[in-house]
Amino acid sequence: MSFYFNAINRNKRSITLDLKKPEGRQVLLELAKTSDVLIENFVPGKADELGIGYDVVSDINQAIIYASISGYGPSGPYERRAGYDAIAAAEAGLMHITGEPGQLPVRPGLGMVDMCTGLYLHGAILAALQARSQTGKGQKLDASLFETQISLLINIGANWLNMGLEGKRFGNAHPSIAPYNTFKTKDGYLAVGANNDRQFKVLAERLGKPELLEDPRFKTNTTRVEHREAIDTIVQDVLTEKTIDEWMKILEGSGLAHGPVNTIERAFAHPQIQARNMVESIPCEEAANGEVKVIGVPVKFGETPGKIRTRAPFLGEHTDEILREIGYSDGEIAGLREKAVV
Repeated sequence: MSFYFNAINRNKRSITLDLKKPEGRQVLLELAKTSDVLIENFVPGKADELGIGYDVVSDINQAIIYASISGYGPSGPYERRAGYDAIAAAEAGLMHITGEPGQLPVRPGLGMVDMCTGLYLHGAILAALQARSQTGKGQKLDASLFETQISLLINIGANWLNMGLEGKRFGNAHPSIAPYNTFKTKDGYLAVGANNDRQFKVLAERLGKPELLEDPRFKTNTTRVEHREAIDTIVQDVLTEKTIDEWMKILEGSGLAHGPVNTIERAFAHPQIQARNMVESIPCEEAANGEVKVIGVPVKFGETPGKIRTRAPFLGEHTDEILREIGYSDGEIAGLREKAVV
């Protein structure tokens, strides 16, 4: 089992079914009878071909929330096209605005579109469950990678729609705030942002450059954005003189947003990790030391704390257990296994 698989499938159980066989389809429909939510990730139309589409499932459970994720959604000219994170990031504009000016478009280091689509659908499912509590009826939800990424354009999209302003690549700089960038220090990189004129005054003083406050190019954020290259060059020249640790001490208590560009190793050594319980160990018999470390729950609940209970399952690990829960006898389960249904 890969660590990737384990990271995104902890706290789950696994049943494997051959949905092309009538018996496999019937097992899924039996599960759907008592389920609150069904999530599917087929190309639009495939679930219907398999006989497990929304019309069929909702007919046996009118209260079910039937949630679908696809590349482009179940309608429109691209409905049957396969969709992947990187393709959605490219087609829906994210890569166009990511990277250094004049350089190649860049894909984010993680599958952001994949993850955000899941998070969007998660919120939609909760909203649908709330609606069901008032109406008694379930409903079908459709989420797509393409639409998720379009929605994530936020201000960039609004600027285009209302003013015809094309998005640009700014590297690590902020399109409308300066200085707000990642700068090289003597031993690494430091992200620093002066979000307003008051913070710029603090930054100039902490950098030992009070004369910047008298320079007409840097009087306001508007003029600093106009002279972004000049102010970034000045800040860069100063920050190169000291180490990250030295700058962290100088900027401590300043009210400025600042932080080092950490390696993954340093990110997990951050004091907030332990303070906020962001790394947990869970039992795993297959691991050499009997456990595996996982990233903790990022949202803390005051009354009902989230808990990582189990590692990710092996495929089909809980097939028999789940089948028994919905009424299958051991003999029936053995028969399904002989037919390679499970």
